[in-house]
Amino acid sequence: MGQGILLSGGADIDFMIHGVFSYEVFGQTVWITTSHVCVLLVMLVIIGFGIAANRAIKHATEVPGTFQNIIELIVEKLDGMVDTTMGKNGANFRNYIGTIFIFILFSNISGLLGLRPPTADYGVTLPLGVMTFTLIHFNKFKHQKVSGVLKGLCDPWPIWAPINIIGDIAVPISLSLRLFANVLSGTVMMALIYGLLSKIAIIWPAALHVYFDLFSGAIQTYVFCMLTMTYVSDAIGDN
Repeated sequence: MGQGILLSGGADIDFMIHGVFSYEVFGQTVWITTSHVCVLLVMLVIIGFGIAANRAIKHATEVPGTFQNIIELIVEKLDGMVDTTMGKNGANFRNYIGTIFIFILFSNISGLLGLRPPTADYGVTLPLGVMTFTLIHFNKFKHQKVSGVLKGLCDPWPIWAPINIIGDIAVPISLSLRLFANVLSGTVMMALIYGLLSKIAIIWPAALHVYFDLFSGAIQTYVFCMLTMTYVSDAIGDN
């Protein structure tokens, strides 16, 4: 597609974000970009999958079918990952971690369907990092109180407080940049392959899609969620 929503073969392939259409809001031009469209498509897939899963569980049978088995396996694995990492606090964060895990994974592997992965846009990964940052500090103030937070900033000596503050601020930036850069690099590589080798880029790039979109996408999803759980667990402490 000329608008860059689909990363299909052709001489006009690129990896840039394009405006699809615009509208005026209070005198300002607001653009709907390819990232918005791809996020919407990913969300529609997830919502459709969620509705189907909900109906399957509501009508669950004693001898589960294939789809019910898949749903139960996904829930079991996600809950197990959260509980293993966060221990007794895991039950409170299963929904959040499960939600961002599924969203990031679907976004990362959407390149297999020809879409430009939404997570290749820093405007998508930064809000994910900010949400994690907010969750970390909400739990830090909730469980450690203000005195505990101030004590942590001054650890081991008060002179280290500025460095500890910079370290806290760097958390959402590092989380979002890691995910963004890894997904974007795969998108750029595939765009270059299709653009420069379009005449011979037939069938064999599928192996690269499996690595960049599926394998690397799954790894980056796991890393993001694992770091989120680790940071939140550290914020809660031994409470």
